Amino acid sequence: MKFGLGVLTLAVALSGCSFTAPPYSPQVENVATLQNANVAETKIGEFTSAPKSAQNADPISLRGSKMHSPISDSYASYLADALRQELSLAEKYSESSDTEISGTLQKNDLDATGLSQGNGVIEARFMVTRQGQIRYDDTKSAETTWPSSFLGSVAIPAAIQAYPGLVQKLINALFNDPAFLQALK
Repeated sequence: MKFGLGVLTLAVALSGCSFTAPPYSPQVENVATLQNANVAETKIGEFTSAPKSAQNADPISLRGSKMHSPISDSYASYLADALRQELSLAEKYSESSDTEISGTLQKNDLDATGLSQGNGVIEARFMVTRQGQIRYDDTKSAETTWPSSFLGSVAIPAAIQAYPGLVQKLINALFNDPAFLQALK
């Protein structure tokens, strides 16, 4: 871990402007929740992003540098791919399912300007449809904080590494909603 952070710190110092968000890693708790809920196989539909704003950045600005999504250069696609990974690992994903999760990313931002702490926010509206009928429509959000620094060479890599965890928290909030799980049954 220290070696990876060192390489990322060096990259910040040398590159100056553009980074790619780390790949998403499914969370064991999220996978277990899906498996234990006995939900049906589900596919991922269209994920879009609300218009760009100060709280819905794409790319995300980190002290003058930009962080782009590694999935189609879109954070809505990053979220869709994260959900697909969670469902796949739980063996609950199928492209041929008549149940579909879609959504709209409404807030997506990291703030690395704090002298000792950074923070992030993410919010999305999720919909579950089955055979074209809406079974679930709700908005979920998550926030995170991480240790930061006055030094950009420390603060920027810390913010970049915090992003996948923020997405995990959002998906965890969704998967822990009994109404969402019921919509997938």
